[in-house]
Amino acid sequence: MDLPELRIRLPQWLLDQLGGAWEPLPSAEAQMRFVIALARENIRQGSGGPFAAAVFDPQGNLVAPGLNIVTSSRCSIMHAEMLALALAQQRLGSHDLSDGGRRHLTLVASAEPCAMCLGAIPWSGVARLVVGARDEDVRAIGFDEGAKPEHWSAALASRGIEVERDLLRAEAIAVLRAYSEAGGAIY
Repeated sequence: MDLPELRIRLPQWLLDQLGGAWEPLPSAEAQMRFVIALARENIRQGSGGPFAAAVFDPQGNLVAPGLNIVTSSRCSIMHAEMLALALAQQRLGSHDLSDGGRRHLTLVASAEPCAMCLGAIPWSGVARLVVGARDEDVRAIGFDEGAKPEHWSAALASRGIEVERDLLRAEAIAVLRAYSEAGGAIY
């Protein structure tokens, strides 16, 4: 059997944007604004769904961005959180972003994780998760988020992962609605 090589190809517009010098984004709010702007641009460019994520270090330096590129890649696992985590792991050279507890990275996502992304978070090694829109906001425009435990944030907290919800929620919801109103693919 001849299987193709799995490659993650980020949209050219994102690569162009990342080509310049980056100032740290020290606050969670600034990081979320960055992520929401990526989600908005992802819609504008037609490169994927209304979701974005990024991994940041404690000083606010961008470790890796992620976009939802499910439709353009024709691959259901290409969610923003999955890409941000995978790219951060590749960049840092380890499957464990915590580096055995020595590193404390944050995953910032424009919406709460779906069932798949939720499963990946504890194994990734991030110490913190910050989210904008809620699960019900995503479901309201028709996305299937899968079966998740009702108290998922408490489950992450019990594993030592801090969770902050609803940061710039209204702005994140506006991106979801814009995508839906523009007739974006719902899957």
